[in-house]
Amino acid sequence: MASSTAGATERRGIPGAQFVEDVETYLTQSGLDVNSALSFLQERLQQYRVVEMKLLAQQRDLQAKIPDIEKCLDVVSTLQSKKGTGEALIADFEIAEGIYSRASIDESDSVCLWLGANVMLEYSCEEATALLQKNLENAKASLEVLIADLQFLRDQVTITQVTVARIYNWDVHQRRLRQATGAAKDL
Repeated sequence: MASSTAGATERRGIPGAQFVEDVETYLTQSGLDVNSALSFLQERLQQYRVVEMKLLAQQRDLQAKIPDIEKCLDVVSTLQSKKGTGEALIADFEIAEGIYSRASIDESDSVCLWLGANVMLEYSCEEATALLQKNLENAKASLEVLIADLQFLRDQVTITQVTVARIYNWDVHQRRLRQATGAAKDL
């Protein structure tokens, strides 16, 4: 019953946790005493929590970004569908939080996309559709990877918590054995 290293891999900078089958072998191989091993694992759990907070923030950002991209795609496709009909598009748009204005948009061959960092560029409708579609695909792919990273991280947290419990329980068992042995010698 040696300690198992099958689960000790890394995913995108997240260190893998090692499942410990035999605590005594693990402590001997790592050169740690029980308190040092528990401290190390508690520190690792804290690192996992920090990484989880960062990943959750990235997930929230992506989940907010995807509907915005889809909304932009809908607007560009609406503009394209109105092209050539001679009909103006009536749109309500937000000026500031809670303040809207109505606009009449005549036929247009181009749209301006806000790229961020105070940068806005004018694209043809076709270029804008291609760019937004690519951005949407990238955002969805990033979200999938992020969700997989979060699942991997949760697995590592669980493995580490189980390892902490196993080491703690092993230590309690060893102390009871030493007490029983010491009590037997005193008789």
